[in-house]
Amino acid sequence: MSGPSLFQTHMGQRFYEGTMPALVRELKRLNDNMERLVAMAEQLAGQKEASIGEPVQSTTTTGTEP
Repeated sequence: MSGPSLFQTHMGQRFYEGTMPALVRELKRLNDNMERLVAMAEQLAGQKEASIGEPVQSTTTTGTEP
């Protein structure tokens, strides 16, 4: 293939200087959110194990009347 390499083009520079760092930031953000979600799921699972045999209180108010 002849011509400039990707990093030598304007579009290539935009990709390496803008798009790739943005992708890395979003992947880090996704990973952080997944870690929080797993921690919450583990905490919820621990609460459910501790309350086996106890009735579960509903947290929604849909369909309830005063």
